Amino acid sequence: MLPADPFHFPSLVWDWPIAIYLFLLGISAGSVTFAVLLKQKVLKAQASQSGVLKAVAILGPGSVILGLLILIFHLARPWTFWKLMFHYQFDSVMSMGVMLFQVYMAVLFVWLGGVFARELTMLRARFLPGKLVWVDTLLAALPRLDKLVEPLLLLLAVLLGAYTGFLLSALKSYPMLNNPVLPVLFLVSGLSSGVASSILLAVTAFKTPSDDPTVHFLHRFETPLVLIEALLLVCFFTGLWFGDGQKMVALMSALGGGFWSGVFWLGVVGIGLAAPLLLGRLPGHGRGKLLLVCCCSLTGILLLRYFILYAGQMTVA
Repeated sequence: MLPADPFHFPSLVWDWPIAIYLFLLGISAGSVTFAVLLKQKVLKAQASQSGVLKAVAILGPGSVILGLLILIFHLARPWTFWKLMFHYQFDSVMSMGVMLFQVYMAVLFVWLGGVFARELTMLRARFLPGKLVWVDTLLAALPRLDKLVEPLLLLLAVLLGAYTGFLLSALKSYPMLNNPVLPVLFLVSGLSSGVASSILLAVTAFKTPSDDPTVHFLHRFETPLVLIEALLLVCFFTGLWFGDGQKMVALMSALGGGFWSGVFWLGVVGIGLAAPLLLGRLPGHGRGKLLLVCCCSLTGILLLRYFILYAGQMTVA
């Protein structure tokens, strides 16, 4: 039987801030992954003029920073978080994640510095006039690091996207969460959220036309990612179906009825998967349709994080 309050039950260890934290990390990983590919395949030297790249310059680091702030202030003793930041434990999944996003953020800022080096040089001249040789030398060197930085950034972004699922799959006492499909599922859904959020911000905040080549480049990945995500969900629940007794209990608790079953079927499947696919089949490529598809995708992916986190903790091995 499902708990009377679906947000509070005895076996609950991690609650809603963790779901948002994982969602935001996925947005960062996904948006940065496709931004690097977009720069390589479409934009080349014109990357800094793209509304999508400007959107990713906000989403990439901003999502991670916001997610960490939510996580820090959710801790019982938030002011001790600095210990986790600088005292690494190689047997701790959380500590390994901290190391990953620190390297990721450092490489991301180097890459963004190279992309927007000209704009940064103009800002330096305006707000820091005078002779600053080391600053000018650094800004001149950043664009030349592209070939070295971009493959590393792609790798780190993919690892970060997979880490959001691995963090939960390492909880061995919860049969539903201890699932090898979870890192891949969260990686793919994170890529999808990165595409949707990048398009959404580029079109609304930076006035990028819906028929712009950069938007088209991103938009063409949406349907394949949704289909792969649906396939991974089938694999995820098939593993529970053919698992031991407690995995079957976890499956029935999650999908057998009640609040979280409704969240899955209506929110994840209906809004997050079916709606984008159906909308994509409708004629036209207008701005309103594009934004609606992006909003449906992001809503479904956020609800997926909530569903996996909460429903996954209802059954204990």
